[in-house]
Amino acid sequence: MAAGRGSKGARRPSSPSRKAAKGTTPRTQRGAKTPPSKKSAPAARAAAPSAAADPTEPAGPFRLGAVAGTTPGKWIDIWQERMPRTPLELIPVAVADQRGALDDGAVDAALVRLPIERDGLHVIALYEEIPVVVCAADSHLTAAEELTAADLVGEVVITPRDDVLGLELPGVVAPRFAAPETTEEAIATVAAGVGVVIVPMSLARLHHRKDVDFRPLTGGPLSGVALAWPSGDPSELVDVFVGIVRGRTANSSRG
Repeated sequence: MAAGRGSKGARRPSSPSRKAAKGTTPRTQRGAKTPPSKKSAPAARAAAPSAAADPTEPAGPFRLGAVAGTTPGKWIDIWQERMPRTPLELIPVAVADQRGALDDGAVDAALVRLPIERDGLHVIALYEEIPVVVCAADSHLTAAEELTAADLVGEVVITPRDDVLGLELPGVVAPRFAAPETTEEAIATVAAGVGVVIVPMSLARLHHRKDVDFRPLTGGPLSGVALAWPSGDPSELVDVFVGIVRGRTANSSRG
């Protein structure tokens, strides 16, 4: 019974939780810095992957060339999931230089525009793009949902120096000024109300402006895009990327 009375009359030490419940903020919540816990250090190290090279991954980087308009984003995402310690470098390549970049070893593989000289290369055709006519946003050509070669008779057709279609149309008018160096410059000229330019749809989207519009050109030449790499046994990195493009899973066999 004495122990019970002593227990009943003893003052309990105050605690931060009781003070907080009465509206008093514990000292550590008033801006005082909490000393780091020694137990948190191993957890932090476990959360961050080791920077050491994974012996199961080949050394990088893998250098992927890409001509304008190609969109390798989904394949790069898969690469980063499967090869997190092997960097992939995306290197822009002009169509005029796409074969040279492969021959010189500037890239390990490249997304190229067809046609390309295939001697000494492995080439996988990926997809084809329709051509479109890029014109000023207020052009009468935008009244139609799609255009034909007959619709362009009498129009000034600008062909930039980096043209990838090589299209020749009857009845069109050649511009009286020097050909623009790039497709982007040609589209800027079109925006000023001078002529039209014909390009694959991806390039029209890449260089899109508010003051231009485009319409599909029915019967026009398709522009093929392919993955190419030098002949012979591919490196392990090239083989991994080719597998990704072909849709092979991480555990599937080469082939």
